[in-house]
Amino acid sequence: MQDRNRPRRGATSGQNGTSGPTGRTGPGADTRGPDVPGPRSRRADRSGPGPGRSRRAAGSGSGRGRRPKARMTRRGRILAWTGGVLGVLLLITAGVGGWIYFKLDGNIHGADVGSRLGGDRPANLSPGSKNILVVGSDSRAGANAKYGKNLDTMQSDTLMVLHIAANREWATAVSFPRDSWVSIPSCDSGNGHKSKPHHFKINEAFTIGGESGDVASAAACTIKTVEKNTGLRIDHFVSVDFQGFKGMVNALGGIKVCPKTAIHDKKAHLDMEAGCQEVSDEKALGYVRTRYSVGDGSDLGRIGRQQEFMKALGEKAQSKLTSPGALYDFLDSATKSITTDNELAGVKPLSELASTVKDIPSDRLTFLTVPNYPREADVPTDKANVIWQYPQAGNLFSDLAHDKEVSKDKLAAEAKKLVTARSVKVRVLNGTGTPGYAAGAAADLRKMGFSVVSTGNAAPGAKETAITYPASMEAQAKVLSARLAGVKTEKASDASAAGTDVVTLTVGEGFTTTG
Repeated sequence: MQDRNRPRRGATSGQNGTSGPTGRTGPGADTRGPDVPGPRSRRADRSGPGPGRSRRAAGSGSGRGRRPKARMTRRGRILAWTGGVLGVLLLITAGVGGWIYFKLDGNIHGADVGSRLGGDRPANLSPGSKNILVVGSDSRAGANAKYGKNLDTMQSDTLMVLHIAANREWATAVSFPRDSWVSIPSCDSGNGHKSKPHHFKINEAFTIGGESGDVASAAACTIKTVEKNTGLRIDHFVSVDFQGFKGMVNALGGIKVCPKTAIHDKKAHLDMEAGCQEVSDEKALGYVRTRYSVGDGSDLGRIGRQQEFMKALGEKAQSKLTSPGALYDFLDSATKSITTDNELAGVKPLSELASTVKDIPSDRLTFLTVPNYPREADVPTDKANVIWQYPQAGNLFSDLAHDKEVSKDKLAAEAKKLVTARSVKVRVLNGTGTPGYAAGAAADLRKMGFSVVSTGNAAPGAKETAITYPASMEAQAKVLSARLAGVKTEKASDASAAGTDVVTLTVGEGFTTTG
């Protein structure tokens, strides 16, 4: 993600009056919904045809030219699932009048994210490919205040990475449950303070970075967290606000949903009977946000409902957006809901991005959720969060980092081979020569759910932190190494001292479980 020497698009810190403490709580806390900057004034007084629009969309700068009808393709319907962003932009590329181009372009907010990321980032292992972080967000300010008690911080709800292959022949979208328990690095909160590295649910990163109400800092902390835990280099950032999403639904006259059971969710302000029905406005917003009153109450179930809802939205957009008025209302709401990094801030760069994937065959557009399991399996007291499943998640991230197409069926088959942290037996050795290092590391590992079977001192000269394992314990070693990013892992030449079912962690100077 590169900084560009041009005026910033979007809001500065605290524009929406959302400064204040994070209000973080323990596992299971509801932490959703960022503030979205106010509209830009740039280009507001300009008129005339905009760059990048199709020839058949040409019209006078006054907007008197005939606005053509536009039709969303199947690719657009599928891409609409990522929050409606790329599907919407495919509609834009079908052509609109010049004055509408500038109006829509002025709706999109930009954030100076690149300068906040620092230099300690994953290498770009596949030049030409693109990793786009997409955040579904919801402010607690204004109309959204009723959805969160005593929450005045920026929050994120839906989180995914869209990987676009360098050859533009395939793409994969990976969803991350908001309750994913991950390592969150030190982040700039936007008000001069820095957070300490720690473990918590992944959506807290947006809250930490956005303490001052600065969406750029919120995005930067989220990017740093995703990069640290996946090893993927994030190229762009797109945030889609749910209030804008509600406007998109209303412009279509509502969306048909078919809940199998009645839904009564006070947190989502939703009361619905079972059966097919049209939802719009607050009811539509409540439907995609409801969680605790449907199915098993997990975020995984909500991800599935959001996917189905966006699919239905795309299908209705295809059939209904045939009049200029309906098209404009839909695009106006969609573009108002978007905040991007500065490099993507505008209809033209977003449209160009969309055009690179619009011809990808539908059977090579893959949507999946990072392999995971309930953290309760490792930490019995935590009944609210999930932990990513290794080595499957690591293999997924490695494939994407190297621009290798992922087989959803293969990933699902591999995910059945679950190795929990609690099932991994670990021997911890002190390689520092300083008393207490092994005991401290063992305590940290036990908190993470690992079964520490013994501690002791490493052989002289073993000062580097490393994981060694017998040949039969490679999967277990990968589970441990995934929790300790950057630790060298190798097969042991002689595992007899530890046992054939034990993985050895030798702790060196500077060892930490948070990083």
